[in-house]
Amino acid sequence: MRKLFFVLSTIFIFCYSATAQQKRNVIKRTSISSPNKKITAEVLLSSKNTAIYNIIYSGKTILQNSALGIIREDADFANNLQWLSSSEQKTVKDEYKMLTAKKSLIKYAANKRTISLLNKNGDAFNIVFQVSNDGVAFRYEFPQISTEIKKIKQELTSFKFNEGTRAWLQPKTESQSGWEHTNPSYEAHYKMDIATGTAAPGQNGWVYPAMFKYDDVWMLITEAALGRTYCGTALQQFSPDNEYKINFPQEAEKFTNGVLYPESKLPWQTPWRIIAIGSLKTITESTLGTDLALPAIIMDSSFIKPGRSSWSWIMSKDDNIVYAEQKKYIDYAADMHWEYCLIDVNWDTKIGYDKIKELADYAAAKKVGLILWYNSAGDWNTVKYHPKDKLLTHESRVAEFAKLQQMGIKGIKADFFSGDGQSMINYYQDILEDAATYHLLINFHGATLPRGWQRTYPNLMTTEAVYGYEMITFGQKDADTAAPHMVMSAFARNAFDPMDFTPVNLYKIPRIERRTSATFEMATAVIFLSGIQHFAESPEGMAKMPEPVKNYMQNIPSHWDDVKFIDGYPGKFYAVARRSGSKWYVAAINGDTASKQINLQTLPFLKPFKTGTLFTTNNAHEIVTEKKTVYANKNETIIIKANDGFVLVFE
Repeated sequence: MRKLFFVLSTIFIFCYSATAQQKRNVIKRTSISSPNKKITAEVLLSSKNTAIYNIIYSGKTILQNSALGIIREDADFANNLQWLSSSEQKTVKDEYKMLTAKKSLIKYAANKRTISLLNKNGDAFNIVFQVSNDGVAFRYEFPQISTEIKKIKQELTSFKFNEGTRAWLQPKTESQSGWEHTNPSYEAHYKMDIATGTAAPGQNGWVYPAMFKYDDVWMLITEAALGRTYCGTALQQFSPDNEYKINFPQEAEKFTNGVLYPESKLPWQTPWRIIAIGSLKTITESTLGTDLALPAIIMDSSFIKPGRSSWSWIMSKDDNIVYAEQKKYIDYAADMHWEYCLIDVNWDTKIGYDKIKELADYAAAKKVGLILWYNSAGDWNTVKYHPKDKLLTHESRVAEFAKLQQMGIKGIKADFFSGDGQSMINYYQDILEDAATYHLLINFHGATLPRGWQRTYPNLMTTEAVYGYEMITFGQKDADTAAPHMVMSAFARNAFDPMDFTPVNLYKIPRIERRTSATFEMATAVIFLSGIQHFAESPEGMAKMPEPVKNYMQNIPSHWDDVKFIDGYPGKFYAVARRSGSKWYVAAINGDTASKQINLQTLPFLKPFKTGTLFTTNNAHEIVTEKKTVYANKNETIIIKANDGFVLVFE
């Protein structure tokens, strides 16, 4: 009996000690739940006086003991913290319209809580959490008022995943590496389905959006509301114990003599850290990247028109930026009912301003607008292409943009930026604001991820920030891996921000054997989202297409009103339905080595049935067009082979 009493006493003491230790390790805690209660974010202050957070999805912890905090040069807001207060949970709602997104009318609802903390000097700062049905967002706030410039040395934010989590990540290339020192430009192949903790190949880490999967739960990390007081960030190269930390840009990623790391007067808000969470359907249909972006700056929006564009350079390169060739591509755009024609590098000398004005007038008579290429210039840029000296200062931009407006030019493509330093982030926004004054649309190339800028600056039509189609035209190796890369780009890079992949080659690529079928290429015109879609096909190639294919390309929508994800897997296959007006487009691409079966019966707009035009590929690699009736109450499937795709259009 004494022995039993001793054992029971020992167990009681051990359990009490463990519980007491747990209570000592966490001294403050609060939680924020999504409106549908599926997602909960917990914020805690431990006995080490550091702030951490956990995320629980459907009762399963998917991020745990992830760090929070900021270290400024003048103060530490990560260590020796005190819990001041946690606000009541309240609901926040927003509704807005966009022309360059997966939906035209977007609604956002989330529950919000503000946690106020003090550092060891008694300075307050806030961590604001907003949890919606499709994810978690949080940001830091310094509420004090000060005209003194404060500088951030380090952001301690981390994302600590469970063991067994898989990752789909794109390396951030080293600053000033690559052709003519043009990196980083968010142009690399993704490392797909790798273990968390795998080191990035270079010191610059991993770019956003970063994709993860734990059990059956998907997560996509990005940032938004990147204004003028912060740098763009990434994830660090190393992630020991599955913990990914925020990475600031490298030294050369800034405007000449400009600021690299974040600095600002007070009050000060940082960008939102966003984690979209749920099924692939939830993430693919989510709009969190623009929901959390800064609202549109008030401007005259009458000139903002999304569209489709012809573009000679993608197939015929530098030598054909001449008057006759560009006139041919204007005629091509007019024949295809496309709104724009892009004239690329060295037009200022090979054609000249006077002749460009002549082409602009000719195009306008055919209801086609011209877009002109520019080099971003700067001491970071050794590229010889021009015009190169027109964008660096407000004064030079105003002079150039006023001239372009008078010439009837509709937009510019600005290329070869240096990265994510705060001063470079400001340079992007300087260009956008000055361009809006002169009613010019913007396409950034050799550039960073937009992070929701297309909402803040509606004249931002698209951004490259992807290893796009031009790379496929340069070498067979990239053409060989194009299909899985395009699938992956649709899932991650194009999740929230417009992507100028410049898709759709239907006939052939000079000196390259294309691995994707023509219907795969057709499908990317629906799957890829871009405010202006620059198509890769040439007039000669389009002339060889059957009339139904040409008609499809003439009428492909320039913006979308709704989206329904059908099926897919990152890097393997992707199937989606998009609506523009009353028309639905169903498109699928297969980047895997095995055939895929796409089930259509779950699509809500099919009830009771709909008849549409189906484009597929036969065994002779020809495009086949047929009428197909799809019934909602029948098992309706379409099989697509490797590197193949289909499009189904319902009028």
